[in-house]
Amino acid sequence: MLDERARLLLKALVERYIADGQPVGSRTLSRASGLELSPATIRNVMADLEELGLIASPHTSAGRIPTARGYRLFVDTMLTVQRDGLATPSLQADQPQKVIANAAQLLSSLSHFVGVVLAPRRSSVFHHIEFLRLSERRILLIIVTPEGDVQNRVIFTEADYSQTQLIEAANYLNANCTGLAIEQVRERLQQEMESLRGEIASLMHAAVNVSSEVLSQQQDEVVISGERNLLAVSDFSQDLSHLRRAFNLFEEKAQLMRLLDVSSQAEGVRIFIGGESQVVPFEELSVVSAPYEVDGLVVGTLGVIGPTRMPYDRMIQIVDITSKLVSNALSHQR
Repeated sequence: MLDERARLLLKALVERYIADGQPVGSRTLSRASGLELSPATIRNVMADLEELGLIASPHTSAGRIPTARGYRLFVDTMLTVQRDGLATPSLQADQPQKVIANAAQLLSSLSHFVGVVLAPRRSSVFHHIEFLRLSERRILLIIVTPEGDVQNRVIFTEADYSQTQLIEAANYLNANCTGLAIEQVRERLQQEMESLRGEIASLMHAAVNVSSEVLSQQQDEVVISGERNLLAVSDFSQDLSHLRRAFNLFEEKAQLMRLLDVSSQAEGVRIFIGGESQVVPFEELSVVSAPYEVDGLVVGTLGVIGPTRMPYDRMIQIVDITSKLVSNALSHQR
């Protein structure tokens, strides 16, 4: 356990390093902490903090910087979040895909880092369909998912259908198949093939196959915005290997999905600090995340990815507010 003096010095050191990005020396720490301590006393306390693994001394400087363990202690026990320091942004209720994309952009623009959103897991349930004749044997298929997304696909058919036939086929599917899994819809069409006119049944099968492809393509989508913001972060711009590793993470996405999936299993904002576990494998990165809901059920996760040296109090506000905005926008859209 740290005594009060050591806690105050560690807090001052972390805050100063986050603000300036430079190793903090004894003289700077004395001024920042407001404690009337001799340089020798401060050096002794810093030596104790270093021995505990909370701070480290870079080879190029006599000052100290926080370690992942030091950041964790700071975040868990010393951080004070001001809830009124952020202008309330807005996020309009819209199609889920637009809400998710806008949320990622909002996170990025507010944080000046990278915004990420794990889109809601999609159901493979038939919901609503419409057909529109474009030209001979060319039809626009309009698919509405259970989440409210609208997807358009052009399909080419062997037969030419009138708009009346297209309406008949859509009405049958919407009246008899809404709420069924795609495979159940296929089975029902197969069973009722004889009672349906052959050309209409063929059109329905084509529509169901396209719907299945659309739903499967939308599974577990990660939306990322603002990767270029990291180019302006000195922690990355001064070391291209750090930047390259970060961009590899964004490109792979599978690791991001695992990270965000972990976040969805807890309530409220969570902070993952690079280097303290395998959850965030890079020491240079930290993630502030929170789950979001639709009608009271957690369906996805969003967050900010930035340097370990980030203003955690502000990031917590941004992520917390955005998760509430997304929850409201998706719930009201339904």
